[in-house]
Amino acid sequence: MTETAAGYPATPRTTPARARERARYDRALVHALLDEGYVGHLGYVREGAPVVLPTLYARDGERLYVHGSTGSRPLREAGGAPGLPVCLTVTHVDGLVLARSAFHHSVNYRSVVVHGTARQVTDAAEKARALDLLVDHVVPGRAADCRPADARELAATAVLALDLAEVSAKVRAGGPNDEQRDLSLPHWSGVLPVASVHGAPVPAPDCAGPAPGYLTAYARP
Repeated sequence: MTETAAGYPATPRTTPARARERARYDRALVHALLDEGYVGHLGYVREGAPVVLPTLYARDGERLYVHGSTGSRPLREAGGAPGLPVCLTVTHVDGLVLARSAFHHSVNYRSVVVHGTARQVTDAAEKARALDLLVDHVVPGRAADCRPADARELAATAVLALDLAEVSAKVRAGGPNDEQRDLSLPHWSGVLPVASVHGAPVPAPDCAGPAPGYLTAYARP
């Protein structure tokens, strides 16, 4: 491994084969990208074949907590020693890049890839704290404004812990990379911005009260 001045070490698994100049190892950037999202994709190998599952996650310092069900295979496999080798990815799409040639079309994005060995959280206090972190990461302030899980619900819920040790970010920004020979073509070239929007809260049919302030003011970058 090569320790970088930016933060996380660059390893063979965190060094991209293409567009290496887009790779980032800065801890502040990695943390910001993880904190901005809440849906990741967890990859692992099951019976010799790759499996990738969407999941909720939350960051706690240099550790990620990943939500799951006790009946799911990755959670069961992570319960043994030394744990389950995984790869978790988070991606933000910022724009569709349209070039004059089909070949140079691209996407502006910011992504994080985390490699490591996940373990199942079995300590009751750590598990309860992790579940609160997961709820509050998705909707800040919600954990204190809902009924905590009871014993049966806790037994049906599992949490994976994955340390941020082998991590990289990758960023693509800017406009299209048109070939000089294509600049005179009549096709439009540029970027179509992409952004996520959270709408106004929609109450359940049997909910008569107003939406709490943390929902009406909810917004993400």
